[in-house]
Parts: sequence; C-alpha cells; structure tokens
Amino acid sequence: MGEYVGISDSNILDGFKVMIIDDSKTIRRTAETLLKKSGCEVVTATDGFEALSKILEHRPSIIFVDIMMPRLDGYQTCALIKNNKMFKDTPVIMLSSKDGLFDRARGRIVGSEQYLTKPFTKDELLGAITKYVGNN
Repeated sequence: MGEYVGISDSNILDGFKVMIIDDSKTIRRTAETLLKKSGCEVVTATDGFEALSKILEHRPSIIFVDIMMPRLDGYQTCALIKNNKMFKDTPVIMLSSKDGLFDRARGRIVGSEQYLTKPFTKDELLGAITKYVGNN
C-alpha cells in the first residue's frame, strides 16, 4: 500500500473498474460521471439480473448496489455475488436512500463491505473505492 503515498486519487483510480447497479438513471449517471472524472472505468446495470450477466463479462474491482430495486433487490444481488467463488472477495457497497440500522445490519449479513446513504457525495464515493484499492 505504501506505493500510493503522495499520489492523487485520480492516479490511484486510473483504470479501476467500478460497477454501479441502480434502477435510477439519475443515480447511475451521477456516479458514472463522478467516477469517470477520477479515471475509473464504469459499468452500469439497471437491476440485479442485468448486473449478474455483466459481472462475469467485465469483472469489476468493486460493486455499488442499490438496495431497493425491482425483480432482484440489492440484498439478493449481493448474496448471489458473494456466493460465487470468483467474486466472493469483490467488495460490495450497498446504496440506500434511508440510513437505517436494520438496513446496515442486513447488508452485513449478505456480505456487503460498506453502506452509503443516497444522495452520496463525490468524496463518499471515492472514499469507499480508495478504501479497497489496496485490497485487490
């Protein structure tokens, strides 16, 4: 991890592959814009089913997943990712519009590493990513 000392976030995140799973076009676009400006490669999905097919193809380094989505919610999506041998070590950050203790606990149970409340700031988003850069 020492190799990152003194390097700006944009250098650390260059080419870092991030997946955003959210049924809100606004959230996907906002996150994608912020992350691309920081040098990340961004893959988006509108729900858990679309995400699961894209994860295998793109192999993201970190995944942000909204809790409330139709068809397959964030908890189910996270559990499926974590139950896959290839992706069990991929950090999954839960996104939610409510900051509830129950939601945080349930996110931990299915294996998520962190929980961000929407709307998130650029610093929160990049902070969550940089926290896991050295772990890959």
